[in-house]
Amino acid sequence: MKCPNWIYVLVIFMSSFVGGAMMDRIAPNAAIAAKHAGTQTAEQFVLVDADGSRRAAIRVTPSGTAYLAMYDGHGRDRAEFRVAKDGGASIGFYDQGGSQRVLVSEAPGGRDGFAIYSDGGRQIATLTVAADNQASLTLYDPKSGRARAGLGAASSGSPALVLFDDAGRDRVELHVNADGKPGLALADENGKSIAGLPEPGSLAVR
Repeated sequence: MKCPNWIYVLVIFMSSFVGGAMMDRIAPNAAIAAKHAGTQTAEQFVLVDADGSRRAAIRVTPSGTAYLAMYDGHGRDRAEFRVAKDGGASIGFYDQGGSQRVLVSEAPGGRDGFAIYSDGGRQIATLTVAADNQASLTLYDPKSGRARAGLGAASSGSPALVLFDDAGRDRVELHVNADGKPGLALADENGKSIAGLPEPGSLAVR
């Protein structure tokens, strides 16, 4: 089996340490090489602490995703930085039980986002921005995972606040149109408008 280049460099370094000045006189080029390790190629790199416990790993998955994972002193995955083959990137943070708690991501389609999860790994809040600059903040029921409130701004700048029932249905909307006119709409469980200001109408934000 052929030894990796880093083993060769390590041997040269140890020889120069033992030989001292004599090694420098006999093979000065080798001594210089020992101080400058070249590029290393591997499928995975693992960083361990003084006790030999794994604390970080860099690898590429079979699907083509490159990731850097970092572990706590008990070997639990606590943070990951991933870049998918299609260019999508994300940074995730995990709790002691292995559940995802925070995720920051960027998708190739242009939607960037920030998500927060409950202690059970269920998504409870997201903040996203689309390629056309539409922005939205959504809050979710920590038990059902359904959206309960949404605050958004269209690419034109028009804002809207929407409240959902426990089944995830639009029930209340407060908005300001592009022409500056405000509006309030109330809907029943079937999505039918039942009241509104300045007049009843269907919900504009779904």
